[in-house]
Amino acid sequence: MTAKEILEEIKLLGSDGYKRVMFNHGVREPYFGVKISDLQKIVKRIKRDYQLALDLYDTGNYDAMYLAGLIADDARMTKKDLQHWVAQAYCGALCGSTVAWVAAGSPHGWELALEWIESKTPLIAAAGWATLGSLVSVKDDPDLDLAELKRLLQRVQKTIHQAPDGVRRQMNLFVIATGSHVQPLTDTAVRIGEKIGLVAVDMGNTSCQVPFAPDSIRKVQKRGAIGKKRKTAKC
Repeated sequence: MTAKEILEEIKLLGSDGYKRVMFNHGVREPYFGVKISDLQKIVKRIKRDYQLALDLYDTGNYDAMYLAGLIADDARMTKKDLQHWVAQAYCGALCGSTVAWVAAGSPHGWELALEWIESKTPLIAAAGWATLGSLVSVKDDPDLDLAELKRLLQRVQKTIHQAPDGVRRQMNLFVIATGSHVQPLTDTAVRIGEKIGLVAVDMGNTSCQVPFAPDSIRKVQKRGAIGKKRKTAKC
């Protein structure tokens, strides 16, 4: 299928109610308001398609951009592809989910994440922290730089309350992800989360809340799931 054919198909699946909700999350036109559950049905049919994902993302339609991330062949994504995607990610949902998930599944995730968190552009910096959070959830601990992750946790402790809203949110989620998925750093993440305290983020006209990192990590501990990895960061 072509990107044009996909757009014609998903246009019929739009929901005005869902569209209004997502506008509160920073999504803008063009946007049909397709629920993720409906996009997942298309994913089951297409599975992975590198070129189609690139074409869908370039339409600028939010539904198509989100779908692009779900069908992207992460292993084939080049640095140039990912730099282009992060530059076009205009809202938190795209930089914190679509771009981060695909970057984490690519061979370039770690390198780009460390580059992006240094960006003066808040959305790109947020994408960097989100990519780190995705990486720790899917990479085996021996494949992670634990010393660098510990330094990053310490950096979050020192800078999170001065960071822009979107970056602050992803920093907090990074602490939770590291504490939940990287067992050698669980205690460190909990301790740093306690020192950070409550994180205030302006979530706009939404019902979203910012979790207290230690509580979130302890919930994972109670389930006996600390250190458990995910097959993919995508959902």
